[in-house]
Amino acid sequence: MKKSLPCLFTLLLCSFFCNAIQAQELQDNSNLVQFSGITITADSLNPVPYAKIVDVGSHRGTNSDVNGYFSFVAHKKDTVVFTALGFKPASFIIPDTITKQRYSLIQLMTADTLTLAAAFIFPWPTLEDFKRAFVETKIPDDDLEIARKNLLAADIRMRAEEYPMDASMNYRNYIDNQTSKLYYFGQQQPFNIFNPFAWAKFIKAWKDGKFKSQQERLK
Repeated sequence: MKKSLPCLFTLLLCSFFCNAIQAQELQDNSNLVQFSGITITADSLNPVPYAKIVDVGSHRGTNSDVNGYFSFVAHKKDTVVFTALGFKPASFIIPDTITKQRYSLIQLMTADTLTLAAAFIFPWPTLEDFKRAFVETKIPDDDLEIARKNLLAADIRMRAEEYPMDASMNYRNYIDNQTSKLYYFGQQQPFNIFNPFAWAKFIKAWKDGKFKSQQERLK
């Protein structure tokens, strides 16, 4: 009988602690709240995406999605802090008088205006680099200079030589050939190879460089 008393006392003590732990767990579970809601701007009621929501007591929390919605598990009487870039921090205490294990909140976020110091941006790191860039900078041609270059005689002549024949020029060439054939119809056409005037014209054109290639004329 004496040996069974310590065992009975041990069993009663274990039962007491187990009941106390279960009661504590039940009490803790009763304090859990599914805390959800949405973060919006106070002036335009637009969603505030990616806001940070943190429970101060447990240091747990979540972030709102692109539509400002959030949801996480918290406790009654917990203080929840809302922070977002460009907005003032806000806090909310979950009430302990709620009867359900869910609580929804529409948190208004007030815009925070920050005044930043003036920033000066320089395109060159040093004054010497600026001087070198100023001296070596190539100034583009204005409209008058562009027009003068386009009206150079050599350029106009080169473009004229490379310009293909249009319909009117082809028609004129065809008519000239037909006229020449009709003019010498029934007789032998003259050969310019024996014409001294044609040779004089050829020699003059050769001396003037009209038979040079385009690359040689550009040099």
